Formats: sequence, C-alpha cells, structure tokens
Amino acid sequence: MQGKWPWNRWSAERRRLLGQLIRYALVGFGVTSAQAAVYWLLASPLYVDLHVQIANFAGYVTAVALGYFFHGRYTFPDVNRDGSAAAQAARGGRFVAASLVSYGLNAMWVWLFVTWAHLPEWAPIPAMLFVTPALVFILNKKWVFR
Repeated sequence: MQGKWPWNRWSAERRRLLGQLIRYALVGFGVTSAQAAVYWLLASPLYVDLHVQIANFAGYVTAVALGYFFHGRYTFPDVNRDGSAAAQAARGGRFVAASLVSYGLNAMWVWLFVTWAHLPEWAPIPAMLFVTPALVFILNKKWVFR
C-alpha cells in the first residue's frame, strides 16, 4: 500500500514544501483567525464599534506579533539560520515589511467590502482568511525566512 500513495513518489524537497504549506496553513489560520477576531470584536456595533480601519489595524498588530513568533518557530524553522541579533533584526524588518503588504491587502478588503460595497463588517473576513495568507506565504518563504 505504501507505494500507491502519490507523495511517496515525490522528491524530498516537494514533501518538505508540502509539510511547510500544511504548517503555514495551520499557523496562518490561527494567526489570521486571531486577527479577524480582534477586528470583528472592535468593529462590530455589538461590541466596541470602532471605525473599521482602526479595528483592522489592531488586528494587524496582533497578527504581526503572533505571526513572527509562530511562523519563525514552526512554519519556517531552520536550525542553521543565523540567530545573531543583527540577523534577527534584519529578518524582523523583512517580516514587518511583508506584514505591511498583508495589512494593505486586508485594508483593501475592508474598504472594498464594507466602505465601497456597503456590506456588513464580517464581509472581508473570508478574503482575510484565504486570499491574503496565500500571497503572503510566498513573501515569507522566499524573502523573510530564507
């Protein structure tokens, strides 16, 4: 039975990529869910009723803090990665830059769905959960945690 599974024929690199994608999805879903929860609680008229972009920024800050820690430790681990303070600062700067792309995309979703299309505050959440993370994976893999 072992030889019948397609991933058994995959190269080691492809299997590592699949594992990384699975970890990214799990960690990213958790981080993005935390971001969306902060956004929803702060933007919803049922709770705090802040302006949607302020709520989105608070969710972004939450996601950056959680994402740097969990993606660096679990999604893109590398025991050979330079752990010096200078290397961590450079990596942290790249992570913040990639996160700003994420923030910009999510701000665009909020504007598009809530401000422009006059949909409910929860409307941008599917794009926040699925579209933005897919694009940011590439930035994290190829640039931040290289």
